[in-house]
Amino acid sequence: MTPLAWIIFMSFAGGLLSVLVASGFAFAARPNWVPILISYAIGALLGASFLEVLPHAIEAAESPEHAAMNVLGGILLFFVLEKLVLWRHCHDEGCDGHEHHHHGGHDHGRSGLLILVGDTFHNFVDGILIAAAFVESTPLGIVTGLAIIAHEIPQEVGDFLILLHSGYSRAKALAFNLLSSVATLVGGLLAYFALSRVQALVPVFLALAAASMIYVAVADLIPGLHKRTELRATIQQVLLIAAGIASIVFAHPLAERALG
Repeated sequence: MTPLAWIIFMSFAGGLLSVLVASGFAFAARPNWVPILISYAIGALLGASFLEVLPHAIEAAESPEHAAMNVLGGILLFFVLEKLVLWRHCHDEGCDGHEHHHHGGHDHGRSGLLILVGDTFHNFVDGILIAAAFVESTPLGIVTGLAIIAHEIPQEVGDFLILLHSGYSRAKALAFNLLSSVATLVGGLLAYFALSRVQALVPVFLALAAASMIYVAVADLIPGLHKRTELRATIQQVLLIAAGIASIVFAHPLAERALG
């Protein structure tokens, strides 16, 4: 197979495989487990952003200060995007100025939308990494693709849980995640034909991906956990957040060896 054929195959198959494996795990959870497992999703998001995405964003940027500015700009961008979603919801259904809190176990799709946007940026960068590796050598490309799949799965599980918690049906959650995974193929193809131009945008895309994960975890999901103040619930939340971070930590060495 040619490098281009490998890039297409690994970008498409890798994105599809990670989404299907993650969806199988997430869909196996009973509906009443989803609010509980949101704690795991928070850990997976924070682990992925601080252990995987941010280090690569800083390394790819001109300086740590530039990377930090990109992340801060991304957080502000997602704040504005969430406001736009809120305004649209109020325009369609009416709000009295006090209905912007989470009701009935979901948030009118806001968290899910922000996660999908950030995940699309992340998948696009994954495609660029796959293409760059295959241009270098086929074995390196295969290892890189497998590493990306390995560290994407726990993050995708968290994404699915957030979509379900945000009010998406299982079918819609699967469909939107599959659509987001197409960005991996787009990034791979663009990188193959214009690697130098596309790589210049990598720091920005990585910063936006990290910003979306941090914003959703801290601004949208963690406040919901504070509604359960009993000791047992708090211990359960802490353990599940730690489990989410641990799943990223265990996938981290493989990704570092291939992508570092």
